Amino acid sequence: MAKPQPQGLGPRAAAAHMLAEVLRNGDGLEDAFERCCREGRLVDEAPRERALARAILTTALRRKGHLDELLKKYITKPLPLSAGFTLEIIMIAAAQILFMRVPPHAASSLAVETALGDQKARHFTGLINAVLRRLADDAPAILAVKPKPGINAPRWLFARWQRHYGTPVARELALAHLDEAPLDLTVKADPDVWAKELGAEKLQGGTLRLQQSEGRIDELAGYAQGAWWVQDQAASLPAKLLGDVAGLRVLDLCAAPGGKTAQLAAAGAHVTALDISARRLDRLKANLQRLDLHAEIVNADGLTYKADEPFDAILLDAPCSATGTLRRHPDIAWHRSEAQIRELVQLQRAMQRHAASLLKLGGKLVFSTCSLEPDEGEEHLKFTPEGLKLDPIAITELPTPQIWKEPGILRSLPQFGMDGFFAARYVRV
Repeated sequence: MAKPQPQGLGPRAAAAHMLAEVLRNGDGLEDAFERCCREGRLVDEAPRERALARAILTTALRRKGHLDELLKKYITKPLPLSAGFTLEIIMIAAAQILFMRVPPHAASSLAVETALGDQKARHFTGLINAVLRRLADDAPAILAVKPKPGINAPRWLFARWQRHYGTPVARELALAHLDEAPLDLTVKADPDVWAKELGAEKLQGGTLRLQQSEGRIDELAGYAQGAWWVQDQAASLPAKLLGDVAGLRVLDLCAAPGGKTAQLAAAGAHVTALDISARRLDRLKANLQRLDLHAEIVNADGLTYKADEPFDAILLDAPCSATGTLRRHPDIAWHRSEAQIRELVQLQRAMQRHAASLLKLGGKLVFSTCSLEPDEGEEHLKFTPEGLKLDPIAITELPTPQIWKEPGILRSLPQFGMDGFFAARYVRV
């Protein structure tokens, strides 16, 4: 008879293997998690256990820099390839001991059990046990010392924030990314009714905010009825900057997964939702179907797309580094480089130029990125495409004045309680 699996082993083993996929293979956190739930170690786990695995994984990624620094004291030589997932197993257990208040003996025991289930790591259980025992003994002293500012961001990224925002704001950015983002919802109608039904806080602008819970999103009231969709408060703002779009032909470039398309459709626009990824458009279609909203779906490249007639308005939420979403996607920090940002900036400028050619005279274009990097935001104001003129955003159009900046643009930061976003509005002249 097979030995029964220790309670809690499944999510820990899954978290260690997903961490390896994210850090070694460059997989996205969301992709690794979805795959693990679909065909990996979380297939037979209950929703609560899946949520635990995700929480452990995101904690390890949020604190990666600090964990790397600490573990150098206990692991003084690089582990050989023959060690398998040993380092990830240690990181997962260390994250639980230091930052999740898991009893050290439980985290260590399950780490050893995880290693025993891996053909390579099983030969390193002695090292795992010794490192975690020493770490647990040192934990009170470790937690009593304030870590270095920016330790949990790659050095090049924190240096950029210091250069662009100054050291005090850069520190605030880094600290904000250590916290789990709340769950923000955009409702089709009756925000006051749904705020009461969901026990949510209604923010300025109509976004409903719930603190993260262990429950499944699709089990919340209103999900099955298509009453709302998940959308950070900052992500809901660019579409609103187009004003009243009822009856207008609106192009949503880079539309998937569809939150902004849903906003525009719910506001009465005739929406063309375009994206280069057919897989992501499948998700957009599913979201619109649940919400009982409609749009013309186009699988095409936003750099070459041609329309039969110009659009009244265009929303270009351009591909970007997505550093403004690190609270939700901490893996992004470890997957980006300055070279990638430079390439994305050129793509953004090209897409902006092409979008201008698709807009009718007098039509509005909102350009946005979910990035903290001024290269992908404010710097674009120096390269306004021919035929476009900046249409300044009024401070009264935004839910809080602190995200309004001269010369009439939107710049949000995570310490304001929302994702980091940039947006500027233009008019075709």
